[in-house]
Amino acid sequence: MISTVLVANRGEIACRVFRTCRELGIATVAVYSDADADALHVREADAAVRLPGAAPSETYLRGDLIVAAALAAGADAVHPGYGFLSENAGFARAVTEAGLRWIGPPPEAIEAMASKTRAKELLGIAPLDPAAVTATELPVLVKAAAGGGGRGMRIVRELADLKGELKAASAEAESAFGDGEVFVEPYVEDGRHVEVQILADAHGTVWALGTRDCSLQRRHQKVIEESPAPGLPAALAEELYGASVAAAKAVGYVGAGTVEFLVADVPQALGSARAGGTPMLHFLEMNTRLQVEHPVTEAVHGVDLVALQLAVAEGRPLPPEPPAARGHAVEARLYAEDPSAGWAPQTGRLHAFAVPGGSGVRTDSGYGSGDTVPVHYDAMLAKVVASAPTRAEAVRKLAGVLERAVIHGPATNRDLLVASLRHGEFLDEARLDTGFYERNLEALTRPAEGGAACAAVAAALAAARRDSGRFGGGWRNLRSQDEIRRYEDGTEGGTEVRYRPTRGGGFEVLAPEGVRVVSAEPDRVRLEVAGVVRDFEVAAYGDGTVHVGRHRLTPRPRFTDPREQTLPGSLLAPMPGTVVRLADGLAVGDRVEAGQPLLWLEAMKMEHRVTAPASGTLTALHAAPGRQVEVGALLAVVQTEDVQAEDQEEDTV
Repeated sequence: MISTVLVANRGEIACRVFRTCRELGIATVAVYSDADADALHVREADAAVRLPGAAPSETYLRGDLIVAAALAAGADAVHPGYGFLSENAGFARAVTEAGLRWIGPPPEAIEAMASKTRAKELLGIAPLDPAAVTATELPVLVKAAAGGGGRGMRIVRELADLKGELKAASAEAESAFGDGEVFVEPYVEDGRHVEVQILADAHGTVWALGTRDCSLQRRHQKVIEESPAPGLPAALAEELYGASVAAAKAVGYVGAGTVEFLVADVPQALGSARAGGTPMLHFLEMNTRLQVEHPVTEAVHGVDLVALQLAVAEGRPLPPEPPAARGHAVEARLYAEDPSAGWAPQTGRLHAFAVPGGSGVRTDSGYGSGDTVPVHYDAMLAKVVASAPTRAEAVRKLAGVLERAVIHGPATNRDLLVASLRHGEFLDEARLDTGFYERNLEALTRPAEGGAACAAVAAALAAARRDSGRFGGGWRNLRSQDEIRRYEDGTEGGTEVRYRPTRGGGFEVLAPEGVRVVSAEPDRVRLEVAGVVRDFEVAAYGDGTVHVGRHRLTPRPRFTDPREQTLPGSLLAPMPGTVVRLADGLAVGDRVEAGQPLLWLEAMKMEHRVTAPASGTLTALHAAPGRQVEVGALLAVVQTEDVQAEDQEEDTV
């Protein structure tokens, strides 16, 4: 029997494994980097071992340090979680060679399936030869052979871009997984991403635990997942089950895993207007680990997959058949990121973080109120799951839970998730496909309604705090100049609030129109908008942010700080991160074209390309590989011909 488990991972998956271990009476051990010293997964473990450093390559990707940590803490088993070393056969062998129990598939099965190229070869699928790809075969997908989560993936639509994207994908894969191998395969436009959860024991039993649909993705990373995959014909589901079980048996698989497919040419049975033929199943990969989206399978089938992983690792057999599916479950990945700014990851302190609970609601998170989102790792704050008897009920419940969540701190994708769950295309199960965000992102990232009223609330809070919670003490009886406050709220140019004090001890809102402040306290404002009175909970923090309900506002200074002025054409770091590389041969004095990639930043395990804002001359370059930069740091300056001409005219005057 297993007595103590070390989880070779961080964040929400470590916390999730610890939860099951506690229920089973198993002691837990966490590992942590310096950046995670006060992280929730460290606080929740019975013991913790430091991995000196912050970057994944120095810490969570060091299998030797993790094995040493397990031995030092007295653990007798290692659970890999997902990501990092979870699909590393060498790490699995190192664990077992150290006399520890490995809670995962045999190293041989990992080797056969963890490399997507070898998995395809095993199933008789050959990737494309990059040197032989022609224009008629475009678009193609460059993909990392190891790992997952969208890292090391690039869509190539122009043949001239293939060489550069191969290099970029390889560099990102090397950084994320320690393996720079990439391959090329056909890219299927607007298919459905459907996967099958499998679980196998050491006695020959293999379960196919239903399907999941993971079609809503951004940058090849899943955003919303659900089980069962809606609207699949029974015959198609059985075909998916059969292929998945066959793949597992072919490599002697033991433990939990996922077989992923892209379903194209969806038949009329799904009611799709685009339909018209027999569905085509494209095998994508087999993930030899637990998936991020495993909670929807647990909710629908009434199982604990981590508990089953532990039982299988202890050598116990599975029942002959898996539990039947009941109802529907939907999961949303809540990220600290800005979808309207290219999904840029966000960092900073989570001043307050709470997701409502209730029947059929589950939240897996690695953060609590007061925690800081660091730059070094994935930006996911939590997985929020809702289950109900029907898909429509589960989707409605999840949207409501996310809408009511308290998230005070960095910008998040919460509003995008709520809008996605309520979008007509998502609600119509026949229209699900991987092109959802490409078609609808602009509409989904429009600022949520009510921003103007929330700006008035923020202004009222500022006035109330200035006057010690009262409207009367600080106002003059004689009218002076109107007070003005401006807020960044996601709208173009922000929102301006204009008001003046009144003799009665309050104030009158002049803009936006139709708004009246009924009362204001330091943490609550009552507002009347178009004749309807509502209470708003409001909080302001030392970093300048003001949170009104689900709206996040930042006060705008009345005058621009001269220190913040930059030269025209300045390229500023859009996020804190590390410069991983520069374009080949890039040097000051080079002629560059608008949109040309100049350098690449790595932040939160994702690589972000920084391009020239316009055609011109590179007149300054402050970035260098390996350099850590803060958000807003000056990386380079591209001077356009117009600016150069103006400078020359000034020099001759």
